Parts: sequence; C-alpha cells; structure tokens
Amino acid sequence: MRRNLDICVISDFHLGTAGCRADELLQYLQSIEPVRLILNGDIFDAWQFKKKYFPRSHWEVIERIIQMANTGTMVYYLTGNHDGPLRRFHTLDLGNICVRNQLQLRIRDKSYWFFHGDIFDASVLISPSLAALGGRGYDYLIRVNAWINRGRTSLGYPKISFAHRVKHSVKHAVKYISDFEKKAIDDAIRKKVDVVVCGHIHQPSIQKIKRPEGEITYMNSGDWLENMTALEFKSGLWRLYRHGADDQPDLEEFLSHLEDDQYVFTDKRKEEEGQSWQGIS
Repeated sequence: MRRNLDICVISDFHLGTAGCRADELLQYLQSIEPVRLILNGDIFDAWQFKKKYFPRSHWEVIERIIQMANTGTMVYYLTGNHDGPLRRFHTLDLGNICVRNQLQLRIRDKSYWFFHGDIFDASVLISPSLAALGGRGYDYLIRVNAWINRGRTSLGYPKISFAHRVKHSVKHAVKYISDFEKKAIDDAIRKKVDVVVCGHIHQPSIQKIKRPEGEITYMNSGDWLENMTALEFKSGLWRLYRHGADDQPDLEEFLSHLEDDQYVFTDKRKEEEGQSWQGIS
C-alpha cells in the first residue's frame, strides 16, 4: 500500500552513474503517492553520461516518475549543475511535468524557495572542469564503498560511509558545507522567504535558524548515492525520510509543524496566468 503525501522533495539521483542507488530509489518511489513531487536537481548526470552505461533500473526510475505524472502527481523538475543542459528549457511544461530552474510556492501562508543550490558552489562557478573531475572521484568512492559494504554485511558488520567520514574529517569539506548553508540562508533572508529548500551538497538537513534580521527554515533533501533521503510533507508537517531506517514512518515524527488548515500552492508562472491550486487532502 502506497503512502499518500502532500509533497515529496528529492534530489541528486545522478542517474547514469554506477554510484546511483536506483534499486532503492525505485522502491521508495513505488511506496509513495505524492500530490506534488519536486525533483530538486542532479537527476541525471550529464558530466559522466555514457551511452554504454544506463541500466534497466535507471530507466525504471524514469518510468515510475512518468507514471506518477500520468496518474495526477504534479512533477517539478528543477535543474542542477549535473543536468545543467536542461536549464535552457526552464519554462517547459509537458502535461504534469514542469521544468524550472527554481520554484517559489506558498504553503500554509509561508513562502518557500526551492532550487538546487549550485549557485553557491565556487568550484562549479569558477572551474566546472575541476568540479567534474571531483564528481568522477566521488562516484568511484561510492562504488568502492558499496563493494566493501556488501562484504561487511555478509560478515554481520554494519555498513560504513567513506564519503561521510571524509566530509566530516576534512576541515575544508566541513567548511564547504557550512559556507553553503550560510549562503543559502543569507540569500533566503534577503529574499524574505520563510523556507529555503536545496540539494547539491548531499547533506540532508532540517534546521530552524533565528537571526536578528529574521527567522528561516533551511532544508536539504540529501541524495540517492549514499544517504538515500527525501523531504516529505503531510498534514502540515515536514519530516526527513531515510530509506531503510524509515520504511514504516510514524506521522508523529514529522517535523516543522505549520499552522492553518488551508494552504495554497502557486507556481510563479501560473500565478501570472491567473492559475493556482488549493486544498490538498
């Protein structure tokens, strides 16, 4: 039985790479029925795309998303740096699938700003070729990690994450994550939104930030290479879903309670055209 959600935010699949956890991702997508599905960037990996490597499981992820759109789910594809070639189509609507570079929604009288987040990454902006090289190295690390974890689990040992350990043991990596979050929060406060939702850094998070200049909620949907996480919204509550750990989620675990019983979703472009949708149940 599929779980009904008002919104699911998910990002960083990197389809087309060996590190993508397509089987687990497909299991997750088949377990939910969201009203809105927000794909927050790096769904495909154009940097490492090879015709000879695109397994059946990767196609099945695409097929499931199309199936969701065909059965009524509104799908927003927000472009990231790895699927950057799609940015030229940022106003494209294909039935229930809309391509955007960023998205602003109003949910329960709170303003939300969704975007991938690579605009805050100096390595992507200054040296795309260096960033691409780093992306390939990360993919190899994930592949080696998966091979070692298969051996560990067969011997009864818990899984480990090399990438997670590297990020938290290397001072520059920790600073990079901290700087990214700070820049996203700073920009969102300047933009006067209540909630900012990113992907890109593969660090799932829900944080409430209080500053003299304003209060904001920062959320990050994580990735489907190592963390296997998503942001879920149901009945006015947000939670961070972790695949494997949260296979039977409890509604009471949902985070960031928002007041008001009625809420309105508005896409900036459709709002200009005089369209909106209201009242999700």
